[in-house]
Amino acid sequence: MSTILVTGASSGFGALAARALAQAGHIVYASMRDTAGRNAPKVAEAAAWAKENGRDLRTVELDVQSEESARAAIASVLDEQPALDVVVHNAGHMVTGPAEAFSPEQYVQLYDINVLGAQRVNRAALPHMRGRRDGLLVWVGSSSTRGGTPPYLGPYFAAKAAMDALAASYALEVSRFGIETTIVVPGSFTSGTNHYANAGHPEDEEVVKEYEELYGGLMEQIGQRMHELEPPDADVSEVARAIVAVVDADKGSRPFRVHVDPTDDGAVVVNAVADRMRLEFMRRLGLTDLLRPAR
Repeated sequence: MSTILVTGASSGFGALAARALAQAGHIVYASMRDTAGRNAPKVAEAAAWAKENGRDLRTVELDVQSEESARAAIASVLDEQPALDVVVHNAGHMVTGPAEAFSPEQYVQLYDINVLGAQRVNRAALPHMRGRRDGLLVWVGSSSTRGGTPPYLGPYFAAKAAMDALAASYALEVSRFGIETTIVVPGSFTSGTNHYANAGHPEDEEVVKEYEELYGGLMEQIGQRMHELEPPDADVSEVARAIVAVVDADKGSRPFRVHVDPTDDGAVVVNAVADRMRLEFMRRLGLTDLLRPAR
């Protein structure tokens, strides 16, 4: 049994993973922002689910855009538990539209949530994990970082690629502290999450109009085609089950990367090459010990 913090757990992959991990017998803290306001109904839903299923699912306030909030959340968990074993970096935000039409400030905000949010949580959680010489970081990435990249999702893809690069670097830098890393790579799921429904849009409407002259209805076309490519039995819960499998695996045996991609956009192939090159380069550097957590 592990104590686990899941970020961005009010809905989507985060909520599914938190419940699946609790169902597997772990103590799970589903973190989300504004637990006393907008997300109060989500807090109530989690509490009701925990009571109905007899599982240890709790909620904790955590806004990944605030370092103070991240530190307070980790401190709150450690006030109640002897250790924090696993952090699932799931918090993220999607946007759709022409890349040019997003203001630089919108890019900054997107990176702040998808990349710097994980950095804030790491800075709050890793001192504890490093002190224990044990722990697991699970990063929920995206097949878009190296797979098919349809247009009108550029800012989101760029942010997820940055997070993937950060995760890969962290994996090497924390392994001698006994901390393991796995990147879970979901593909596109057109149902079962609210990613597309809650997606942000460009601020520069004039630029959007200019693109509409030549790319009219493109986002709708992409959504429809993605839906057609998705197998009818695609189940978004597979992502949660993959996270459970990683957490439940023995230390030292966990895969560096796990794909859950029903549309098969090519990320499996490209990541296999990239990860092989990563391994080979570590061999050339004489640093292969960094590829597995120290015991």
